[in-house]
Amino acid sequence: MGALSVLLLLACLLTPTLALIATPNEKTCPDGDYLENGICCNKCPPGFKLVEKCLAEGMRSNCTPCPTGQFMEQMNYSPKCMQCKSCNKKKHEVEVSKCQRHQNTRCHCEDGYYTFVIDSETTECIKCKLCRSDEREVQKCTTERNTVCECKANFFRVNGKCEPCKSCVADCKHLCKSLPSHNSKDSEESGNGYLVHVLTGAVVVAVMLLMLLILYMATKRLIKKSPLKSSSQTAEASPESSEALFQNEEVSIIAVIDCPESALLGKANSKLPDCVPLEIKTHDLIYTLLDSVPVTQVKQLVRSLGVTETVIERAELDHRASKEAHYQMLKAWADSSSQASGGGGGGRGGMLHSALLQELLLKLKHMHLGAVAEELETKYSIH
Repeated sequence: MGALSVLLLLACLLTPTLALIATPNEKTCPDGDYLENGICCNKCPPGFKLVEKCLAEGMRSNCTPCPTGQFMEQMNYSPKCMQCKSCNKKKHEVEVSKCQRHQNTRCHCEDGYYTFVIDSETTECIKCKLCRSDEREVQKCTTERNTVCECKANFFRVNGKCEPCKSCVADCKHLCKSLPSHNSKDSEESGNGYLVHVLTGAVVVAVMLLMLLILYMATKRLIKKSPLKSSSQTAEASPESSEALFQNEEVSIIAVIDCPESALLGKANSKLPDCVPLEIKTHDLIYTLLDSVPVTQVKQLVRSLGVTETVIERAELDHRASKEAHYQMLKAWADSSSQASGGGGGGRGGMLHSALLQELLLKLKHMHLGAVAEELETKYSIH
């Protein structure tokens, strides 16, 4: 019995080790190929789309050229090519090069207009600025940048307007005359007074920076000790039908730290300001957008947020329901934005800087969806 017990014990100890040894390494494919059902298939080159995937090792994928009016600019295994862009003459665009299978149409702004970049894939032609009578042209308007104007001589800029020089200021040095010698004592006293004001201002700024640093360190230490609680009160419950579509999605948190300076200075003690930090659940934010933004404008919104056409096409291919596809597009933006801002992606606890949420609000207002932006600002107490 004793020998049998020893043999059973050894078998129990060796079984996990043998299982690990027997586990094959995950297969990897060379550059330009992708893994499909354990087989490395080649991608289609630019200008082509996928007709049929390879069926066995050593076989090649069946690709066909994009039809007229469509293009594909990169290696892919998509069954659809993308639609060519048309230059909009009503929006002052002119065609520079026609659409080809491997390249989209190239458009530039017509003379008298320059390209205003909205995001990585969206631009708009804006009429070039004309310098006013009290300004002179420093840089001519080009297709890439607007006219640059500055105030004429003997003028200085105040609140965006050029005003004539009347006293000694930075842009009116010609009015800064040296005082007579008998007033040298008064000049010296005036100079000393100016120096005192400068030093006083520097001390005040240094004290404020020190207070902010102390508050930051205390906040950081307290956050490490106390895990943040989910702010379920700031996000309304999503419809049950929408939750059923995405019940397997992991809930990620977007934490927005957006405090006015006055709030920080007013709370220079161990207690944290009420505005640090505000937590927003990613899926709650996306549900709010899907409920508020018209269906016909969702793709325009995600394009303006930087989501590529490839991601949009993939979401539409993978999900038949438009709402589910739109959800995946917005989730792709949240994930990539969190990674770009150092938030670690879309997993639990991912951080999204307030500037990115402000960008979302700006895009909504630019699309004439100010009511949706105001709804988000009210719902999440964004100032």
